[in-house]
Amino acid sequence: MRDVATAAGVGLATVSRVFSGAPGVRPEVAERVTAAALRLGYRRDAAASSLRRADRRSGTVGLLLADVANPFAAALHRAVEDAAVTRGVLVLAGSSDESAERELAVIETFRSRRVDALIVMPSGGTDLALAEMCAQGTPVVSVDRPLEIPAARSVVADNRGGARDAVSRLRALGHRRIAFFGDRCDLWTAQERLAGYAEAMAGEMDRALVCRGLAGAEQAEQATARLLALPHPPTALFTAQNLLTIGARRALQVRGEQRLIAHVGFDDLPLGDLLDPPMSVVAQDPARMGAVAAQAAFALLDGDSGLPPCTVLRTRYLARGSGEIPPGLRAG
Repeated sequence: MRDVATAAGVGLATVSRVFSGAPGVRPEVAERVTAAALRLGYRRDAAASSLRRADRRSGTVGLLLADVANPFAAALHRAVEDAAVTRGVLVLAGSSDESAERELAVIETFRSRRVDALIVMPSGGTDLALAEMCAQGTPVVSVDRPLEIPAARSVVADNRGGARDAVSRLRALGHRRIAFFGDRCDLWTAQERLAGYAEAMAGEMDRALVCRGLAGAEQAEQATARLLALPHPPTALFTAQNLLTIGARRALQVRGEQRLIAHVGFDDLPLGDLLDPPMSVVAQDPARMGAVAAQAAFALLDGDSGLPPCTVLRTRYLARGSGEIPPGLRAG
């Protein structure tokens, strides 16, 4: 920085103000400093700068999702990143793969890098570590699943209401044998979607048509084939997670029955509207969820303690065709 100051003919404090974005520097002076830095190959050391700041902030936010490759997580990730850019903050992202061990390791990595805030999709096994972060003054915001930590904030979708509405629509068409496909039984989202399904079935739920604990598209495809081979198979499917929707839809198409059995998924799919028939879904808004979570994290950083403990976002039912198939079309 001293070399840059000498080359630009300014004081060291002026160089510091230019690279920290502080006000009070004339545009022509800032341009001269920037040009000198480019000539000399100077790069600001953000880590060293953070040590000199009174608030000790690192200018980074940690984002921990179940799987950053999942379309839902990817959309949420982008929304957080877009919000962070407006604050000049870098987002450090990682995946837990729904493993509490891996989640804890990523949390510890974020803590060692002194992230200013953490946005997390919790697996349920790291509450103690997250509570410790809150106690140390690091804002923690959970997305998709709530946290029972007083200092943390949560942003979730109305999973129960969305599932109940979708299954109620199937029942209104005349379906009574409606299969349910869910992922990990201990996940709050899976439990809420199952509860919504059960409420819509109004006491007519057949346990033989409830498949839980499915891990990914392949297991959902196998479960679908097994149910369709029953003497009294389901006339409709409700898949409570996007990867399970892909597997179930694949099983229907392999059998050529995608136009004979109604199918509704929870979470939209990329190009789901281009299938034949197009995929009817309960759509969350991951981009809005990410934006609201980022706003909450930055509000907590700014000292706003008046945020609600949990913000619940509404879902939308997108009737595209696969969920509007009436019962009785499949022979046998």
